Formats: sequence, structure tokens, C-alpha cells
Amino acid sequence: MEGGSWQPQEEGIKEICGLLEQQISPTSDKSQIWQQLQHYSRFPDFNNYLAFILVRADVCGNLIAVSDNPFAVVDFIRVEALPINISYLIDTIFEHIRRHSGTRIRLAAGKSVEIRQAAGLLLKNNLRTAFKSMSPAHQQYIKSELLPCLGAADRHIRSTVGTIVSVIVQLVGVFGWPELLQALVNCLDSGDLNLMEGAMDALSKICEDIPQVLDSDVPGLSERPINIFLPRLFQFFKSPHMSLRKLSLSSVNQYIMLMPTALYMSMDQYLQGLFVLANDPAADVRKLASSCIPVSWVCAAFVQLIEVRPSFLEPHIRNVIEYMLQVNKGGDDEVALEACEFWSAYCDAQLPPESLREFLPRLIPVLLSNMVYAEDDESLADAEEDGSLPDRDQDLRPRFHTSRFHGSENAEDDDDDIVNVWNLRKCSAAALDILSNVFGDDILPFLMPLVQAKSSNADDSVWKEREAAVLALGAVAEGCINGLYPHLSEIIAFLIPLLDDKFPLIRSISCWTLSRFSKYIVQGIGQQKGDEQFEKVLMGLLRRILDNNKRVQEASCSAFATLEEEAAEELAPRLEIILQHLMCAFEKYQRRNVRIVFDAIGTLADAVGLELNQPKYLDILMPPLIAKWQQLSNTDKDLFPLLECFTSIAQALGTGFSQFAEPVFQRCMSIIQIQQLAKVDPASAGVQYDKEFIVCSLDLLSGLAEGLGSGIESLVSQSSLGDLLLQCCLDDAPDIRQSAFALLGDLARVCPVHLHPRLSEFLDVAAKQLSTSRLKETVSVANNACWAIGELAIKVRQEVSPVVMTVVSCLVPILQHAEGLNKSLIENSAITLGRLAWVCPDLLSPHMEHFMQPWCAALSMIRDDIEKEDAFRGLCAMVRANPSGALSSLVFMCKAIASWHEIRSEELHNEVCQVLHGYKQMLRNGAWEQCMSSLEPPVKDKLSKYQV
Repeated sequence: MEGGSWQPQEEGIKEICGLLEQQISPTSDKSQIWQQLQHYSRFPDFNNYLAFILVRADVCGNLIAVSDNPFAVVDFIRVEALPINISYLIDTIFEHIRRHSGTRIRLAAGKSVEIRQAAGLLLKNNLRTAFKSMSPAHQQYIKSELLPCLGAADRHIRSTVGTIVSVIVQLVGVFGWPELLQALVNCLDSGDLNLMEGAMDALSKICEDIPQVLDSDVPGLSERPINIFLPRLFQFFKSPHMSLRKLSLSSVNQYIMLMPTALYMSMDQYLQGLFVLANDPAADVRKLASSCIPVSWVCAAFVQLIEVRPSFLEPHIRNVIEYMLQVNKGGDDEVALEACEFWSAYCDAQLPPESLREFLPRLIPVLLSNMVYAEDDESLADAEEDGSLPDRDQDLRPRFHTSRFHGSENAEDDDDDIVNVWNLRKCSAAALDILSNVFGDDILPFLMPLVQAKSSNADDSVWKEREAAVLALGAVAEGCINGLYPHLSEIIAFLIPLLDDKFPLIRSISCWTLSRFSKYIVQGIGQQKGDEQFEKVLMGLLRRILDNNKRVQEASCSAFATLEEEAAEELAPRLEIILQHLMCAFEKYQRRNVRIVFDAIGTLADAVGLELNQPKYLDILMPPLIAKWQQLSNTDKDLFPLLECFTSIAQALGTGFSQFAEPVFQRCMSIIQIQQLAKVDPASAGVQYDKEFIVCSLDLLSGLAEGLGSGIESLVSQSSLGDLLLQCCLDDAPDIRQSAFALLGDLARVCPVHLHPRLSEFLDVAAKQLSTSRLKETVSVANNACWAIGELAIKVRQEVSPVVMTVVSCLVPILQHAEGLNKSLIENSAITLGRLAWVCPDLLSPHMEHFMQPWCAALSMIRDDIEKEDAFRGLCAMVRANPSGALSSLVFMCKAIASWHEIRSEELHNEVCQVLHGYKQMLRNGAWEQCMSSLEPPVKDKLSKYQV
């Protein structure tokens, strides 16, 4: 069948149109109609019918019109007015339609556009899944029908066609639709507004959905499509038609981040057009209607440009700053938000601060003004005493557990605001924060008079202004601390009464702002005024933890957790009153905020450690937690924060957790077993699979191993943990593997004997994590696997030898190409390499000259600890086995040795001395002195403690 020879059947059109009309009716049974449409979709040419209805038929009732010209205006024949005995006329009409592929039928006025749109949207959804499996003839029919409809008279139809065109291009690319590019060019060059708008609509959607497709080589074309379209898009920047200016700007903006060569080479032309549009007379910052240029698009272009290619804007930066400042203080929050992003982007781009400095007196007031709650801010709904109201399901934010990570720098950022709504208030505060870090105390003369004026007005009608002033103080707390520090006691004294303000949102922001000064509040401890100040802040936050407003509860718990981290052991004398307040909150809070209490308890345990292991504290802390533990089922997601909380408590109490350990251990084992079954057979498990249960349980088992030490051995010996753990190490989910290898390393430390039965399998699977081609994507898994191998090596010694060279062949490239890799992975790679060298020096020493330099460079960056000691034992062992292997890297080795502040192990200290003295004796005729002369004076000074 040729693409143009397919013709619809009359009954098919009528039935499908009838269904579509019902589908758009608000009173219809949508599920029944959907089932019928799904039934039709099983017919191979169903999507052809949809394309025909979208392009050629206006259908909705009882009018029929025919025309050889798809876009002609035609007269109607009213069906019910026809005598029954002339029904043959209808057959004649449809026969005429079947013979003329260019014919359109219309069955009524009224809702025809809506029905055609419905056909188009259904076609779009069907093509996403079915297009590639359709016959080439049907594919060609649909493509050939769509192109003439790009210039349809109705803009809704044009838009629908543009959406379908973009979907097809996503599926087959432009190479799979060779006619499309020429059709778009013809429409853009036609001078016909409908054709130009239709082509631009389709093009803008292609640019938005799959911009890279136009910046790719296309067989048969002498240049990339972007080179063909970009000059035309720039021309449309100057079009008298607003719609074309909007669509062209939107299209080009999609390429700023990609920055294809064509745009890079045309940047002057683009900027000229952008500046024209920035001053477009139809550009109204107060509205985003279809009749005006969305100013936010112009602002977005400037923000993206300064992020990607700030040098392009630098010659025009004063004009751009002036423009953004004007827009930022405009009346529309959405537009102002886009402009406000510019200030942070400017600072991140590391452009000269001086260009922005002269605008600070005008910019700071604008930011402060925009930090005031908007009337429609959803947070204003939180301004009531709602603590006793149960949380709705939609109130519970998604929860993201961070898998256990062994090292000094986690690979993933923990973004607390990931589920929060970003708005002008928050963006303005973030901009003020980053400006304070760039300009420091220089912004205080412009900010503080405004803060003082707003905060001193006690009128209830301006409470939002006071709240914004407190937010501003918190925003600049870090960047302007030098200027604020002399007044810190006054600032704290100002904030503490606000913890009891009548307005909940002032109470909550005061908690946050106080937390921003936590470090400096804690530094004052030990002096009378500092002690009194700390006590007032501590008790103020504890009072707010028991607030009746949920928003204040959340803010106070988070602020208190920050204070806990800073104060650490300083909290020990106050543990009883802290625990009383936290456990009272635990009983009082609704579901969402109970999770935050768990976090605060966990942070407290991390902060005070073994100080918590006293009966009087455990009697307050543990009974409510154990009751909650017993109340929650193994499939209740509220278990997650409790598992995390127990992890911190187990680590803090150490062997003191023994009395609680067995039920916790068994529960973790049970959860992992249930979830592993659910992954392959949810029906048998009786639960839906959720990997987070496994991750949290593995991390709690790690906490038990760390806390109990060898005391966990009796629990492990009577369990199948080894088999379960191996399954987790083999799991396809990276976060499960990450936690599994962390547990493997922790168990290797305290009870390696129970890993022996599967030792070779553990070592093999751990080694494979280091050889992946996607190392950067799974860096946390590789990091923990690397660390676990090292922990196993020093316990099982020679038994690790079968995988030693495989592991080393993966570690060396990591050390050789350390730039851009996670710091902890580099450190753990260096330590594990050293541990392997310690236990198997004969295997590694013949190859040491190939990795000594990058290895020593990595060792020199590691802080003093027992792991570094192990690595240097490996270094000394290899040098003893093959002294000449390190000769070419002697300078690097000396720098690594000099990186020690103090080697606490006398045995290792002596070994290092022997290595250095050995080389001093080996290098004669001034060679040793020459080596020493190439070292920096601080390095030579540190080596003197080894008597060389």
C-alpha cells in the first residue's frame, strides 16, 4: 500500500468521532470510552483514522461538507433535512471522499476543533509506543498527512500537529523523516502567518524536547539543521508578529546550555536580538499573556548565558545588570524570580565583583523587599496552631535515605530543599547569602539600616516585614560574620524573644536564623556571658520544640540538630532535660514531624557518643522508641527514620546497646529477606518491593557492627547474614550495593571468620565494582567496595592474593587520573593499595615503579590515622622487597613521609627510618644530597625527625 492510497471507511470515522465526542464530554463514562478506544487501537490503521480526523475532518454531529481542497471554505448539507429516499446521496458523497485523497469531511460545527484535538492527542500518545512497530506505509501516511496541516487555520490544531511532529522526530530523528526539514523551511519562508506560526510551533517543540537532533550531522545534508534554522530564528526576533518573536526566542534559548558551534559563531547577532527583545514594547513584566513577550524568557537567556559563557555578556554587563535589576523589582513574582536567579549566577560565574558592587545600594533593598512573604505563599497557611491535627498523606514529604558511605567526603549532595517549592522569597534570600559571601561586610551598610527599621516596627500589620528582616540576618550570618561578630550578643539577644513571638512564622524563622549563628554561640561557652547566652538559646529552642504549630516544630528541631552538631560534648551536662523535651515531642508530634524528632535524636547520639550510655538517660530514651519499633510493621515506611535513629544510637552506645541488639538484628534480617523475596515474587512476599527497606536495614546492621564490635559475632554466627549480604553485593541497585559493601567492611573488622565461607565471592564482586566503565556514576559503590577489600585484606592476609593484581589494576588508573574523582575514592584507593602491599608485598613490588608517584601523591593528602599507618606498612614492605622500584619516585615518597604530623606507632616510625636510611646508603656520590636539595624546606624539616 502506498502512503497516499489509504482511505478511511465511513463507519469507522463516525464511530471514532462519536467516541471522541463522548470523551471530551464532562458527563461521560471515561473508563468505558477508554476501553472502547483501546479496542480500536488494536486495528493496524486506527492511528491513520486519528490522523485523518485531525487533519481532514471537522466532526461533531449532523453536518457534512466535502471539498477537494483541504483548506477551502465549503457549504453545508444538513442531514436531517434530507429525505430518507435520497440516502443514496450520502453514499455518493462518501464514495467521492474515498476517490479524492485531498477531501475533507465535516460532520457539524461547534465542537469540531475540540474533537480534532482529541484525535490528535490520542494519536500523539499512541505513536509514542506504537510508531516504530507500525508498517512503513502507515507511518508514511501519518507523516504525509501532518505536513500540510502545519499551517491549519486554527492555532489549536497547528499546536497539536506541532506536538505530534516533535514526538515522531524523537522516535526516528530528522533522518527518518527527510521531507520534514524542507517542509519546515518552506513554511518559515512562505510569508503566510499560519504556515510560519505552525512551523515555528513544531520547531520550538523539537528544540525543547530534543535540541541535539538539530545539531547533528544528517546524511544527505551538507550542513547541520541548526545552521539552516538559526538565521531564520534570528530574523524572527525582528518579526512584526509577536507569536513569531516569542517562539523564535524560546527555540534559541534551548541551545544556550548546549552551545552548538552555529550559536557560538553567531553570538553577536543573538545578543543584538536579545537586547532588542529585552526592550520589546510588547514586553510587559506584569503579565505573561499570549499577547506579550514573556520577560522571564529574556531573563532566562541572560541567566543561562552567564552560567555557560559569561565572557559573552561581560562587555554588556552593566546594561544587563540594570535590566535585571529593573525586572527584579517588577510586579510579577514569576518574572522577578527568573531575574533574581541572575545574582547567584553572576557570583558563581566569578565575574569581576566590581561590576556589581556599584549596584548593591539598589539591589539589596530589592532583595529584602522580595523576601517578604507574598500574599499567596502557601506557607501562610501554616500560621495556625495545628499541632494536634493528624497529617494528611499529602503532607508527608518524600523521604530520601542516604546510603552508608565510608570516607571523608560523600559523593552525593544531600539537598534538604529537594521537595520544597522554589519561589521569589527563597531565591532572594539565597542571592543575599551568596552576595554576602562575595562582598562580605561591604553589604552591611546597605542592609542593616533596613533590617533595623523593619524589625523595630512592632505593628501586627507589618509582621511579614519583621519576619523578612530576621530571614535577612540569617542569610548573611556566614558571609558577613566579621562585621556582625562584634554585635553578636546584641543579635542573639534580639532573636531570643522572637522565639516566643505571637506569629508562628516569626518563631520558625528565628529558630533558623539562630541556627546560622550556632558555631559562634558555641564558641562563647566557657565564659560567663557565653554560657548564659548558650543556655538561653538552648532552652529557647527546646521550648519551641514543644510548640503547637507544626511549622515551628519542624524549624526548631532542625535548628536544634544544627546546634547539636556544633556543641557536641558540651551538651552532655544537659542531656537529661534535652532528652525529656525530645521524648515529649515524640509523643506530641504527628507523623511528619516525628520523623524530624528521630533525626534530632540521632544527631544527639552522634554528638555526645558514649555520654548517652547511662541508665538514667536510656530510661528516658529507649522505652518510647522500642514501643514505636514494636508498633510499626516491616512494610511501614515510618520505619525508615527509626532505623536511621537506631543506627546512630547503636554507634553511640557501643556495647551498651547489647541489651537491645538481638531483636534489632533479627528484625533487620527479616526485613531484608522479605524485600529480596518481594523483588522476585511480590505475591509470595505479600508486600511490594521497596529497596529502601534493604538499604536502611543494612545500614543499621553496620551501626550494630560498629557499636558492638566483636559482640555482634554471636548474632552473626547464628544467622544467614553472609548469604544475604552477598546477594545485596550483587544487587542491581547501586545504593543497595553501596550499603552492602559498607557492611562487608564493618564485618571484616569485627568478625571476619564468618565471611570466610564466601570470601572469594565477596572479593570477586568487590573487585568488579572498581573496574566499571561508569565509575563516576557509581563512585560511592566503588568507594565502599575498595575500602571493604582493604579491611578484608588485613584480616585474611594471604587469602586475598587471588584478586590482588585484579584489584591493583583497577586502583592504579584511579590514582593516575584522580582529577575530578571523589576525594574519598582516591584516599581509599591509596589505603587499600597499601594494605594489599602490606599483606602481599612479593606480588606488588615487581610492579611498584608503575604506580609509586600517583600513589605517594595520594598518600600525602591523607590525614594521620590507623588506615594511613597500614598503607605505609605496605610501602615499607614493598621497598624492602624491591628497593630499586621506588628510586625514580624517591622525591614523591619523601613528600608522602613528610605528610605525617606524627607517626604514633613506634614500630612504623622505625620502619620508615630504616627505609630512608637505606636509600641514603644506597645513593652515593652526592645522589642523596641532590635528592634532598630538590625538596621544599618544610619537607626537609619534617624529614629531619627521621635523622636523615
